[in-house]
Amino acid sequence: MYVLSRRPSLPRPRLPRSRRAQRRGYQAAVLLAVAGLTPVTWLHVYAGNRVRTVADVPSTDVTMVLGAGVFGDRPSDLLARRLDVGIDLYRAGKTRVILVSGDGGGNRYDETGVMRRYLADRGIPQNRIVSDESGFSTWESCVRAKRVYGIDRLVVVTQSFHLRRALALCKGAGIDAYGVGDESLTWGHLGPTLYGSGREMFAAIKATGQIVGKPEPRVGGPVSDEIRRALDS
Repeated sequence: MYVLSRRPSLPRPRLPRSRRAQRRGYQAAVLLAVAGLTPVTWLHVYAGNRVRTVADVPSTDVTMVLGAGVFGDRPSDLLARRLDVGIDLYRAGKTRVILVSGDGGGNRYDETGVMRRYLADRGIPQNRIVSDESGFSTWESCVRAKRVYGIDRLVVVTQSFHLRRALALCKGAGIDAYGVGDESLTWGHLGPTLYGSGREMFAAIKATGQIVGKPEPRVGGPVSDEIRRALDS
């Protein structure tokens, strides 16, 4: 009787330490990319088919232009372009009142004051402009539009790279919103646009938490009838 002897198993070849580190680094990068893109994808789906142009957006009583950086009494280029979209909507008869929402912190940094003057200087009647000076973030702008100003339906205006997040946050706040974006990927605005687009991945994670958790705005009230009075004027 013969007994077959088992061949000894050979040890599995091990990758060099540098190769193992590279592989782990690659796997970590893939996981981080997936983790970052998942909230962005969810926000796009959650926002739905609400991105429009000035020509095809449904008419609404109120358009909300979200604040951005200002330099003294001058809006940044990206903010000016947002305001120009709001002006186009008003002149096209697509909206009756423009709500400017941002940080109205005072003379040193007064987004809403600068926005209001920019609109008025270009022919928008003062009585058709309402300022929310406590829109410190996109979420807070949306929540305050609903709770403080009683808005159920509006058009939100911002840069295109930010628009779907803004739409999702408005929906999360209980507002039926459409969005018109400024296409700022042009020469002279390329840097700010690329920077803004890049930070959207991280902002999407925060926005997802806000939609789910619904945090209270830093300034919650009191309830204002400014929108109603502007519409009646």
